[in-house]
Amino acid sequence: MGTATRAGIQAPRTRGAPAAAQSAQSADARGGWRRRRHGLAPYWFLLPYFIVFAVFWFWPIIDSALLSLQNTRINPWAWNLGVNWRRLWVDRAFHAALGNTLTIMAIQVPIMLTLATALAVALNSPLLKLRPIYRFAFFAPVVVSDAAYSAVFRVLFNGQFGAVNHAFAALGLPTVEWLQDPNAMLSTVMVAMTWRWTGYNAIILLAGLQSIPRDLYEAAAIDGATAFDRFFRITLPLLKPILVFCLVLSVIGTTQLFTEPWLITDRGGPGGGAETLGTYLYKQGFVSMNFGYAAAIAYTIAGMAAVLAALNLMLTRQRQA
Repeated sequence: MGTATRAGIQAPRTRGAPAAAQSAQSADARGGWRRRRHGLAPYWFLLPYFIVFAVFWFWPIIDSALLSLQNTRINPWAWNLGVNWRRLWVDRAFHAALGNTLTIMAIQVPIMLTLATALAVALNSPLLKLRPIYRFAFFAPVVVSDAAYSAVFRVLFNGQFGAVNHAFAALGLPTVEWLQDPNAMLSTVMVAMTWRWTGYNAIILLAGLQSIPRDLYEAAAIDGATAFDRFFRITLPLLKPILVFCLVLSVIGTTQLFTEPWLITDRGGPGGGAETLGTYLYKQGFVSMNFGYAAAIAYTIAGMAAVLAALNLMLTRQRQA
């Protein structure tokens, strides 16, 4: 009887074990589904953005790529995979616009970053009083609208009644047709860009300067390092990542340059002397209505900006290594 009783007691346990295991598995499954559902919650919140991105960003990117493979100078448009890309190699106007863009990039960007670095060092000096006012004053040009400041520079550099030529005449210097001569037109655009963006980059560099520990400068001063040595051995190496960031932004912005040459020199100036890739793209797309060729130019600008930015980053990392 004792054996039967023990068997009878053990039997229900044996039969109930699978049921308990199934119940535990079921609970685990429900818990796993809840965890997955909670894990998907952020993506549901991001779904509206993804939809907007797909409609207004991703699809236009794909559509412009398809446009670059079509001949849009005929009606109806027809597929011609190489017509626009072949034209890039032989189009002298495109080559001139590319040359102007690279000239601005090679001259204006280094000058602007050099001035921005010097300005940031000056604004970071404890000897300077009223520093917040100076910081706002140098940052203020970025707040001014593109059209407003371009109109001001167009008046300043007017060949007949501009203040710049009046100053030259007062000093006994020959006047310059800033908005007619091709070389002068590019110089005018570069001066305007430098005025607008130097303070912006200086504020970014100033933030980098303020992150450098003061102890390094104090230790260097105790060791007898001059201000020149402290700048080139402490400030510049530690500021290099911020400088590269400003350089990449400036390079990308220059490849997309449109407002200044369009408004200051009246649509790129006579004979396209100040034509840039941005203004030439606009003329092809919205003046000539050659959307296929404009799309090819747009992809060329994007590819050039990406390559130049990657090259800058790669060279900087090699130097640091």
